[in-house]
Amino acid sequence: MLVLITYDVNTEDAAGRKRLRQIAKQCVNYGQRVQNSVFECLLDAAQCRTLQAKLCSIMDTERDSLRFYYLGNQYKTKIEHFGRDTAYSPEGLLLS
Repeated sequence: MLVLITYDVNTEDAAGRKRLRQIAKQCVNYGQRVQNSVFECLLDAAQCRTLQAKLCSIMDTERDSLRFYYLGNQYKTKIEHFGRDTAYSPEGLLLS
């Protein structure tokens, strides 16, 4: 299933900037960055739970926000893109 992950991390202090880098690093391991704090990840249910647990353990629940949008397996009919096309395919090979 395709999962859209968005996050907003409070970066007013060094700890927040560290959390931001850690969350982004975990997301890169599972998917493709499509905007600054937005990732598209093609995951199975176990991978999704694992990533969710990792991200929740990093975030500060009092200062940060994390959202998962589950687009499912029929995601191609649910996405419209306008503007510069980056030629990204969720099924393609991810290199880190």
